[in-house]
Amino acid sequence: MAIEYENDPGWVYLRQSPEQVHLAATTKKFDSKKNVWISDPQEGFIAAEIKSTKGDTIVVVTNKGAEKIMKKDDVQQMNPPKFEKTEDMANLTFLNDASVLHNLRQRYYSMMIYVGTSAMNSPYQLMLMP
Repeated sequence: MAIEYENDPGWVYLRQSPEQVHLAATTKKFDSKKNVWISDPQEGFIAAEIKSTKGDTIVVVTNKGAEKIMKKDDVQQMNPPKFEKTEDMANLTFLNDASVLHNLRQRYYSMMIYVGTSAMNSPYQLMLMP
C-alpha cells in the first residue's frame, strides 16, 4: 500500500536522496570542542559556538551572531555531523536532550519519522521459547 505523498509525481523532487542528505550533513564545519547546544525559549535548543572560556563561564556565539555569556554546565555537547539524521539514536556520541530533539526534528523535516533506540522487541512479534 503506497503512502499518499508517494503517488504525487512531484514527490521525487521534494525529497533528497540518502546520498545527498549524507553529503550535506558530513561536509558541515564542525569542531567538537567548540560546537554546543544552548537552551532557547522558542526552539528548545539552538546551535552555538564557544568563543572564549574563563573558569566556569563561557562566551558563545549563536548562528544568528548573538553573543551570550553562560555557565559551562548550561551547554550541551553536539554530535559530529556523521550522526545527522541517524536512525538508531543509541549510536549518538552524546545522548542528551538537545541532540535527541535535534535528530528527531531533522528526521521529521526530511519525512524520515521513524527512529530506534538500540535493540527492541516488537510487542506484536511472537516470541518463540526453546
